[in-house]
Amino acid sequence: MERLFDLDMQLLHDTVLLAIAVFFLFLAMSYLLFNPVRQMLEDRKKKIQTDLDTAAGDKAEAAKLKEMYEEKLKGIDKEAEAILSEARQKALHNEARIVDEAKKEAARIIARANEEAELEKKRVADDLKQEMISVAAAMAAKVVSANIDMKIQNQLVDETLKEMGDSTWRS
Repeated sequence: MERLFDLDMQLLHDTVLLAIAVFFLFLAMSYLLFNPVRQMLEDRKKKIQTDLDTAAGDKAEAAKLKEMYEEKLKGIDKEAEAILSEARQKALHNEARIVDEAKKEAARIIARANEEAELEKKRVADDLKQEMISVAAAMAAKVVSANIDMKIQNQLVDETLKEMGDSTWRS
């Protein structure tokens, strides 16, 4: 009778020996290869987890720093506005001071010009008096010629000036 798988004792013996050899080979390979690979994979897993934890911590710290810098930027805007406001106030104060100084200087210039004009009027009036005195003396000298001496002439000029008055010369 022919067997279907040709199962004989030799085949069973070879199969059992093969199974034992595979089992010992599996144990040897497990000890020599699988355990180091498992250990390497475990170390890699721990390293990746550590990197993820570090990255999460860095991300949280970066978020805190970002928030802090945004607050500082808001504070800088307020500070810049305060500085600009202070500069505007100083500019207004300086403007008022400069305008006041300009007004005072203009008033001094006008007062000086008025004084100079008044002095010029007095000088012109004095010159005009002297000229009129000279003309009147010349006319009187021609009219009276030799009869009147200098003393009488000066007396006549003084009387004439008194009659005309100082207000005539100052107006």
